[in-house]
Amino acid sequence: MAKREHVSETPATQLLKAHKVAYTEHPYEYLEHGGAQHSAAVLGLDPFMVVKTLIMQDQDAKPLVVLMHGNRKVSTKNLARQIGAKSVEPCAPEVANRHSGYLVGGTSPFGTRRDMPVYIEESILDLPRIAINGGRRGFLVQIDPRVCVELLGARPVQCALAE
Repeated sequence: MAKREHVSETPATQLLKAHKVAYTEHPYEYLEHGGAQHSAAVLGLDPFMVVKTLIMQDQDAKPLVVLMHGNRKVSTKNLARQIGAKSVEPCAPEVANRHSGYLVGGTSPFGTRRDMPVYIEESILDLPRIAINGGRRGFLVQIDPRVCVELLGARPVQCALAE
């Protein structure tokens, strides 16, 4: 049996272990601005099952997390309407880093520095497994998508746009 590359623990993997969540580790060569499409290609995964963790904010600069398919964009208008906000926009990278405690490109919804409401694109919950950031650039974990609802209280929304 080939020895798999082990990735050191992150706040995300510590949280998953503490809650006895089954996950598999998938390290890959990180590419600046490569995004979910790059990680999916390198790991041989469908970009639809690779989930991006996006740190956004509402009109009052209150942060929130959006989990979206790797090959979709967020309709901020639809999202704002569904969560009762006037507007939603992505946070600047340095602001996102401060809220999450992770570097952009390595943001996981698990083990964030601040508690933030989490919204998940509804169709993600229909997938048998998802690959989501494990808390470091170049590191995805595969889990059951329902873990996002169970551990994070993620609320389903419909705000996906084709990229």
